Amino acid sequence: MKVFELPDLGEGLEGAEIVSWHVGVGDKVVVDQPMVSVETAKAVVEIPAPWSGRITQLIAKTGDIVSTGAPLVALADEDSGPEDSGTVVGTLPESSSANTGAAASSTPAREPTKTSEKSIRVSPAVRRLAREAGIDLASVSGTGLGGTITTHDLEQARPASARDGYEPLRGVRRAMAINMARSAREVPGSTVTDEVDVGHWPPDADVTSRLAGALVAACSTEPALNAWCDMKRMERKLWDEVHIAVAINSPDGLFIPVLRNSEKLPIAEIRRRLEKMKADVLSRRTRPEDMTGATISLSNFGMLGGLHAALAIVPPQVAILGAGRIFEAARPSVGEVKVTRILPLSLTFDHRVVTGAEAVGFLNAVIVTLGSDAVTETSRGRGGMQDRRKA
Repeated sequence: MKVFELPDLGEGLEGAEIVSWHVGVGDKVVVDQPMVSVETAKAVVEIPAPWSGRITQLIAKTGDIVSTGAPLVALADEDSGPEDSGTVVGTLPESSSANTGAAASSTPAREPTKTSEKSIRVSPAVRRLAREAGIDLASVSGTGLGGTITTHDLEQARPASARDGYEPLRGVRRAMAINMARSAREVPGSTVTDEVDVGHWPPDADVTSRLAGALVAACSTEPALNAWCDMKRMERKLWDEVHIAVAINSPDGLFIPVLRNSEKLPIAEIRRRLEKMKADVLSRRTRPEDMTGATISLSNFGMLGGLHAALAIVPPQVAILGAGRIFEAARPSVGEVKVTRILPLSLTFDHRVVTGAEAVGFLNAVIVTLGSDAVTETSRGRGGMQDRRKA
């Protein structure tokens, strides 16, 4: 028998939620056959079978949040019988070493195993959750392989009064909670606000694509905001490419797919890609790789409401541009007062590596571009950023 563990899904992800199993106990699978769907980094992905064999136990249950490296499923070799012990890969109780194959391969579901301080089997992530919840692990019955304590076991161990009225954060909302907590913990963000007169825009103007084009132009003027920060090494990385993380709301929560190499795209192509990104989010076709590698973020939250906001920066990025709701207001213009449309802007930046002057310069560049409607056909190229670094 072999035990397959949750693989490293990349980008420093610590785990995933089991969405659904595509196999059951007793099923025979072949290499690369879709075996289980998991959700992490705001996307649902399928994990294939790592080798051919027969399913003897589904260790992780639907709805469980499993840490990277934790056991998922047990498989026996295709030609092994119920008494074949096979080769065990993973962690099993020492007391079961003599009859591992017969017990594990013939028992599709195991009874909870009462743990003691000396025999507790638990992943670091689950141990941390128990500590935060004030749960004594010695009092928890583990239902995982060899009595391993799972997050489901922790939830069942909570007093009923602690669970009443609450529901666990799952999937997209769990990922959002983790990212926002990380942002608040790591990034000392500062926000500067301003507004731009967009009365000259046509009524059907695509606001988000224009914002993306203006953001690219501003990255050319102030490349310090199109960067990553690594405080552990006290380093920053300035990017030539502009990969924009665009916040898209959905009934399931907030998704942030990445518009890659936007500095090379004409506005028409930016608009087309944004429409596809939104369609993919609403149909849940967004892949994990579609939401990684961003160098700067954009949030057109004004589509929902609000004027200004202190937005959250997702590390290692150092800036996010937000646009509020367009409103009408009276503004002076060449010796007279006129009623025009105003677009409020908010720029939140990481003050550890971005100066106030750089942030204001960036926001001014956005305003100039949007106000003059300079971005109509193509985005700015990379030459401006390279020239700025040499200056």
